Amino acid sequence: MEKKSENRITSRQNPLIRRAAALLRDGQERREQGRFLCEGARLCRDAVLSGIEIETCFYTEQAEKRYGEYLAPILAVCQEHYEIEEHVAALLSSTRASQGVYCACRIPARLGRSCSEADFAGRNLLVLESLQDPGNLGTVLRTAEALGVEEIVLLGQCADVLSPKVLRASMGAVFRGKLVLESDAEELCKLLKEQNYLLHAAVPDRAAREITAVDFFTGRHAVFIGNEGNGLSERALALCDDRVTIPMEGRAESLNASAAATILLWEMRRSSSEGRAPQSFPAGKLLKGGEGYG
Repeated sequence: MEKKSENRITSRQNPLIRRAAALLRDGQERREQGRFLCEGARLCRDAVLSGIEIETCFYTEQAEKRYGEYLAPILAVCQEHYEIEEHVAALLSSTRASQGVYCACRIPARLGRSCSEADFAGRNLLVLESLQDPGNLGTVLRTAEALGVEEIVLLGQCADVLSPKVLRASMGAVFRGKLVLESDAEELCKLLKEQNYLLHAAVPDRAAREITAVDFFTGRHAVFIGNEGNGLSERALALCDDRVTIPMEGRAESLNASAAATILLWEMRRSSSEGRAPQSFPAGKLLKGGEGYG
């Protein structure tokens, strides 16, 4: 390893530790500091490789021995680093089985953009309205990256993308995606329509068009997915151009938000990359109206 820590932190009352631990608590603390805390050898290295600015790295003696390969690129670029004792590391951990590697990182400016500041360049994008479960949000971001949908809008009151649970569930996708934060559905929809996007509201409605019938190969498309329990707001529904749904068979009456998003994202990828004509499948059992994909 190129760098060896010259400092060792042994007290849980150390100001650097207390300040870093505060980043775990809530989004307000992260916004005030302009920083977030990343935990785990692989995730911290992923942050470095994704161009995230690392201010401080903390690691235990055991972590240095076990994860030296992961620590090397982190220590090569971080501003300062400290070896910490296990009881100190417990203050920085949000998991039961921590790897003992933590990085206090600067929040990149691109994660605070509103839609008026964004430059939507892709053919297809995803809009998540008030998706509040951190695990669901992180999974959707990870899936979107895997399926090539880089541009995602977080509309309304979504979970904080820099919370520990979202970071873990996204497996680093937060670091690389083009995320836009917007509170005003009307402002967002107006801008997207000005840029020639067709807006599709994903709903559990038998009368809606099946997602497989949408031609994502032609034109620009934005798919809206709503809150886990309530679905899309009435305002967002009214602003979209049409409503699309996932045909279902069997006895299942609902899909959670991340499962629904996975299917919708796959169909966006399949249709747009293969350039195939839209298909209609035999009508199955659709979700009951009034329920959300959640």
